[in-house]
Amino acid sequence: MGEVVGDLLPLALGVAISPIPIIAVILMLFAPRAGGTSFGFLLGWLLGIVVATVVFRWLATVSDLYADSGGSTGVAWVKLLLGVVMLLLALNQWRSRPAPGTQAELPKWMAAIDKFTAAKALGLGFALSAINPKNLAMCAAAGVAIGAAALSGGQQTVAVAVFTIIAGCTVAVPVLAYAVARSRMRAPLDRLKVWLEANNATVMFVLLLVIGVVLVGKGIAGAF
Repeated sequence: MGEVVGDLLPLALGVAISPIPIIAVILMLFAPRAGGTSFGFLLGWLLGIVVATVVFRWLATVSDLYADSGGSTGVAWVKLLLGVVMLLLALNQWRSRPAPGTQAELPKWMAAIDKFTAAKALGLGFALSAINPKNLAMCAAAGVAIGAAALSGGQQTVAVAVFTIIAGCTVAVPVLAYAVARSRMRAPLDRLKVWLEANNATVMFVLLLVIGVVLVGKGIAGAF
């Protein structure tokens, strides 16, 4: 169990520090329907993490990747493949970074966030965690790590819960903090949003590069 949690921590942090969902939830907190949309987004974000992780955990189990040590050749090749995917995504992030002195471009849907309903926010949260390629790759790696380990059903549930809590904390904390201390949190959240907007590509490049290198290293060690 300890080895699996150790494998999950960097992946969970990679999902947690993704700038786009943090920016999105901050924008929702500044919108007229702040309460409903932000909680809807948080629910969709957590649900997407759970669904993506559980699906890949199941695929790892039915694909006979199970091994007592969690380090079978099949698991190693999957980790190697996911690591390569993350390195390619990191390269794409590096190429898409804004030129010095220019403003970073954000997704066009962010301009309409103040008109979102709670249902739309839930769907957006789910899409960003379960369908977005960068986060999906990390959830897939987490699911494989859990499904390929010699864990009981209860231990697997705990592992998924630990991964989800850590991966979702950076969206959950602003929502809960804003609900408790709205007036005091507005200025710090606004500063965080501005910084993330300016450094989105760099942050994701570093995260994907580090996690990709780790997965490739573990994949090579297990496969050869």
